[in-house]
Amino acid sequence: MMRVYIDQTPNPNIMKFVCDETLTAGGLEISKEDAAEESLLAQELLQFPFVSKVFITANFVAVQKIDGIEWEMVADEIKEIVNRHLNEGTILLQFQKEDPFTLYVEMTPNPAVMKFVTNKLLYKGIAEAKNPEDVADFPLAKELYSFDYVKEVFVTENYISITKVQEADWNEIALELRYYLLDYLQSDKEIISENYVPLQNPYEKTFVKKDYSDVELEINDIISEYIQPAVAGDGGNIQLIEFEEETKTARMLLQGACSGCPSSTITLKNGIETMLKQMMPGKVENVEAING
Repeated sequence: MMRVYIDQTPNPNIMKFVCDETLTAGGLEISKEDAAEESLLAQELLQFPFVSKVFITANFVAVQKIDGIEWEMVADEIKEIVNRHLNEGTILLQFQKEDPFTLYVEMTPNPAVMKFVTNKLLYKGIAEAKNPEDVADFPLAKELYSFDYVKEVFVTENYISITKVQEADWNEIALELRYYLLDYLQSDKEIISENYVPLQNPYEKTFVKKDYSDVELEINDIISEYIQPAVAGDGGNIQLIEFEEETKTARMLLQGACSGCPSSTITLKNGIETMLKQMMPGKVENVEAING
């Protein structure tokens, strides 16, 4: 009985062979240099000269081929092999880990930013790298800059937001980044050093104060309760820089996916401004959004 079907991916060299049951809660990436002791399936597939890597995660097996071989020539044969190992229980010979990392990908309102969400806390705080020079005590960002299409890295709580360069296409790079990040996390490599010092935004140097006024405290409470959860869901962060009493203007710093987003400055400004006007009538009249 056939229990496997073929599913294409955005990467023309990677094909998914989806099974009718969950294979693992974690993930496994095996190349020709690996012993592949965890999977008899991977051992068999990697004997084909055109197969360069095998990925096993969730309910599918993804196979990466080299250039020069068309899937039409080999996909059905691989499908039969995956189906046989599925029936024999030899796709994976052992569980990878207790409570392993899982990772899924989310689009954000910013077309240049993709969000990679895990099932575990990565960092309590905010760590970001705007360029390859901003990687001191930030090992994950340093590794990600080995990809020439990575422009910025933003990590907080349980997700990683990656900003790509304009020329790159998410359809071609998202799957590669996902597998790379999953392998990095499952290998227990250091994400952010305990010596990490957050980047000092130039606006923060100018505006952020140690002591907030009563109005600023009230604005902060509203942001924390009503706005930040939604912004975090889109892979970004927002915080109050200052409130100017004379003009009744609140200045907000946008970070992560929010920074540089074509729509976020207008959308967030209007949404926050409307909310603050309604909840703080007569106190707040304007909101300025500043990209971090």
